Amino acid sequence: MNYLLPLLSVLLGYGIALVIKPEKKKNLKLLLAFSGAFLLSLTVMHLLPEVYEAAHHNEKNGHTANVGIFIMVGILFQIILEFFSKGAEHGHVHGHEEMHQMPWLLFISLCIHALLEGFPVSHHHDLAIGIAIHHLPIAIILTSFFVNAKLNKTVIFIFMVSFAFMTPIGTMIAQYLPALNMYYTEITAVVIGILFHISSTIIFETSEGHKFNIAKVSMIILGIILACFV
Repeated sequence: MNYLLPLLSVLLGYGIALVIKPEKKKNLKLLLAFSGAFLLSLTVMHLLPEVYEAAHHNEKNGHTANVGIFIMVGILFQIILEFFSKGAEHGHVHGHEEMHQMPWLLFISLCIHALLEGFPVSHHHDLAIGIAIHHLPIAIILTSFFVNAKLNKTVIFIFMVSFAFMTPIGTMIAQYLPALNMYYTEITAVVIGILFHISSTIIFETSEGHKFNIAKVSMIILGIILACFV
């Protein structure tokens, strides 16, 4: 399930965008708000305490890791990625110009982002659920954007399938390369920084003018509550 959930969520979003062709942006923004709150809650409640506990344990064994610095590195790294992806990781895509070839900068930055997200999943199975919920609306928005930009259907398919496989590949790398376990705390801290930036940006970008409304707040509260029971 660690591999399947993130993979299937992207493929499902791709299918929904092609078949159902959702046009109500408000519903997608509410789904994004829910996914952002759910992902942020999982990060704060599960990943963050575990990383600090692991860092404390490693310090006793002579291996020090400044978790805070690596979290900030993750936030900065995500900001750099968004310079190339234009914020596609949190559903912030716009423009109506036609595309005639693969948007390589967007593709590479999104794949790096999704790959890194897969690393902690090998130790935190519940995170696979959060990432799957996070990727579903992103896949719908991305596919709809590419279709409207008249990007070649084959290119769209290759883009979305590659994006779908990145998180499971990251999980496999973490599981089957034991050498990475020596740096698990540092890598996870970087991913925490990435998730902090992504999820908080989603929450504040899902309404016009950054104004809160009842529907949005309800979805955020629902995301937090469900994360408590995962």
